[in-house]
Amino acid sequence: MVTGIEAPAPSDMLLDEAIRLMRGSRVAVLTGAGVSTDSGIPDYRGEGAPVRTPMTFQTFLSSESARKRYWAGSHLGWRHFGTAEPNAGHFALAALEQGGVVSGVVTQNVDGLHRRAGSTHVVELHGASDRVLCLSCGQVFARQAVADRLEQLNPHIDLEVAIRPNPDGDVDVDDPDAIVIPACTVCGGLLKPDVVFFGEFVPTPVFRQAASLVHGADVLLVAGSSLVVNSGVRLLEIARRRRVPIIVINRGITKGDSRATVKLDAGATETLTAMAEALVA
Repeated sequence: MVTGIEAPAPSDMLLDEAIRLMRGSRVAVLTGAGVSTDSGIPDYRGEGAPVRTPMTFQTFLSSESARKRYWAGSHLGWRHFGTAEPNAGHFALAALEQGGVVSGVVTQNVDGLHRRAGSTHVVELHGASDRVLCLSCGQVFARQAVADRLEQLNPHIDLEVAIRPNPDGDVDVDDPDAIVIPACTVCGGLLKPDVVFFGEFVPTPVFRQAASLVHGADVLLVAGSSLVVNSGVRLLEIARRRRVPIIVINRGITKGDSRATVKLDAGATETLTAMAEALVA
């Protein structure tokens, strides 16, 4: 294992080693919240992250009050997500894909920024905040359409208030019990943003897509993830068992450090940008 010391930017030696492993290889990428922090979206577990209790799937199903609270906060948070723009790290990964280096991106993020940056092969492990799913009939709606209906039903929601966004697009709001939640226009069923809640499993077809990408790669690059979530660890283990090199870019310790061929204790944006500059003409 090649190891490094904590630093604001990757050391030249470690970065050169990572680039050497990636050159001429098919690289599968796994990204986490650390890739989007430079777009103004906070990390769950990074330094300074607020302590919070996220909504669980069981609570969402069992409590109307909890659903109202979630939809109120999620609506305002999604509006903030809509103003976030891809950063240089997202664009670097898109450039690496266009240059034939990256074969695809598996992301734990729900912000859609990889797609907006131009990456075309993206597996969204935990869903996407710009889609809404009916839990009864399975119909999928554009988030904008549901947001428009929610605003029509709730003209009292103040979108101009100062909000503190959370990594899943939720925020803290006052008086959520006053909200009226739109129902499915097809069957009248419960609507839920198409994101994986705590206590909910990644859909099997989605994980199979992600696993297939890792199985077909010569290198696994992990960027901006502490690898605490089980789905990410499972993908890392696929790469380890195949004995392919694993590159980890993350500020601080991750659960994959002991399995990494190269660990870069650095920010995702500057590291991915440097990789793209070296590997894409």
